[in-house]
Amino acid sequence: MSASQEGYLSIGQVLRPQGLLGQVKIRPDTDDPGRFSALSHLYLKQNKDEYAKVAVSNVKIRAGFVYLNLGEDQTVEDAEKRRDAMLYVPREESVPLAAFENFIVDLVGCIMIDTNGQEIGTVTDVLQPGANDVYVVKTANGTLLVPALKHVVTEVDVSQKRMIAQADRLMEVSIFAD
Repeated sequence: MSASQEGYLSIGQVLRPQGLLGQVKIRPDTDDPGRFSALSHLYLKQNKDEYAKVAVSNVKIRAGFVYLNLGEDQTVEDAEKRRDAMLYVPREESVPLAAFENFIVDLVGCIMIDTNGQEIGTVTDVLQPGANDVYVVKTANGTLLVPALKHVVTEVDVSQKRMIAQADRLMEVSIFAD
């Protein structure tokens, strides 16, 4: 899923150049692609721990994708150099979360425990197929797909990297992917 360093959150990935004037097409990693319209800058990862600030202009949103110019890019050749680049925002510039919301990157790595105290496994990904998210949990018996429903996963504590799942409901609604 989305890559993150301690202080940065992935907000999208450049897919390819768009048009002849240096624009790029972006696959957003956010629930609200309109968020890009309010941004004056983003960050590009330079190396392991360094991010470079780059200006954002000419933002347009169509069919769930974002089209924009990065920095001083004005040609297809400039835009081509951005292909596959990941775009980030500092955590302090991220959108505020509502109660019971978490960033996906913070859920990955959480240990899922059932209400009987048994460790189920570790969350390795979060799928977003439609009606509700699905936690991908690596267990000793394979990959378990757990719907992210409040009556199934009753507690999420990202600061402790822990989730509590209702033991009886967990096995009713979860399936093994393998």
